[in-house]
Amino acid sequence: MRLSRYFLPTLKETPAEAQIASHRLMLRAGMIRQGAAGIYSWLPLGQRVLKKIEQIVREEQDRAGALEVLMPTIQSAELWMESGRYDDYGKEMLRIEDRHGRAMLYGPTNEEMITDIFRREVRSYRDLPKNLYHIQWKFRDEIRPRFGVMRGREFLMKDAYSFDLTAEDGVNSYNAMFVAYLRTFARLGLKAIPMQADTGPIGGDLSHEFLVIADTGESEVYFEESFTTMSAPEALDTDSAGLQAIVDSWTTPYAATEEKYDPATCPVSSEKLIKGRGIEVGHIFFFGEKYSAPMNATVQGPDGDTVTVQMGSYGIGVSRLVGAIIEASHDDNGIIWPESVAPFRVGLLNLGTKSEECTSFCDTLYNDLQAAGIEVLYDDTSAGAGAKFANMDLIGLPWQIAVGPRGLQNGVVELKNRATGEKVELNPLDALAKLKV
Repeated sequence: MRLSRYFLPTLKETPAEAQIASHRLMLRAGMIRQGAAGIYSWLPLGQRVLKKIEQIVREEQDRAGALEVLMPTIQSAELWMESGRYDDYGKEMLRIEDRHGRAMLYGPTNEEMITDIFRREVRSYRDLPKNLYHIQWKFRDEIRPRFGVMRGREFLMKDAYSFDLTAEDGVNSYNAMFVAYLRTFARLGLKAIPMQADTGPIGGDLSHEFLVIADTGESEVYFEESFTTMSAPEALDTDSAGLQAIVDSWTTPYAATEEKYDPATCPVSSEKLIKGRGIEVGHIFFFGEKYSAPMNATVQGPDGDTVTVQMGSYGIGVSRLVGAIIEASHDDNGIIWPESVAPFRVGLLNLGTKSEECTSFCDTLYNDLQAAGIEVLYDDTSAGAGAKFANMDLIGLPWQIAVGPRGLQNGVVELKNRATGEKVELNPLDALAKLKV
């Protein structure tokens, strides 16, 4: 993509309303613009990142055996009245009426709707287990929306829902999602620590939230140092015992949020305990019959009896992850994107736009990068070199190739790694070969 044809409204100054790094940098990098309090438009650069995160989340859900559906944003209030949550949910739920006076709502979550779909279509234990997920926009009317996409009112979320015949099967489904989450966050370049969590309005008695460790995180957390060397599992193709073993290995080391940390009872010595800050990016629940019982979601069991199914739900804040990645990976100059989610892999800078030779060379290199399947943002504008470098550092692409008339005379270009700041001069073919790896 040529920058001269792109829509990238970057800002030199930090907007006054931005209080945390991700909000400041997303506004300055031209990723988002606010339409109303807690509601944002995603501009081209932000949309590319959002879609890449969404795709990684989707691939890991598919790999874990979940099946993608798409449910509407507007739901019937009758379903929520049936489950008993309509009045309990509070003012965060946006309640509306259609033109016929029917009570509707803008969905903050989808337990009721997916349970209704399931009970209409599934009749036999032979059709279990099932795990259905979707990636959809949701709305929660936060009393004080703040921190940009980290705590907005409208947000993109992946939520999955499992249906099983027995509680034992339900825990196995929970464990499969637990492992899928470990893999998802690792692919996004994040270290996410699972911590036992309160179930809140979702319900149930088994729940973990996944927190990304970042200096600017919203919650204070305490965790055993062994987490720093743990890696996400490579495979999901394992039996229930294998899944449970993986979950046990990640839940045995000590980890607690500030609310649950008690220095008097903490089993870890101070030398092995790390204090940090965390950002919640995922939350999983197993709640058994909380929704299936009141909504009569049953199947015929193997002995012919009617069995109320066991359920769980599994959420990942897709749009929130954009902010979380920035909080975990930035410096004073701007964003530092992990390659897996970077909007473009390479920024190509023409530092000699007045030189026909330099421009011709950059145009050819741009075409070569594209032909090699490398996503490239080509700064072919007439801005000065300082502005170009600052802009590329701000938007945080993993690699930068700077081409100037003097370097061309020596047959080299400058290749910069954004994460390390390392710069090397290479001939163009070597630079291209390095990026192809």
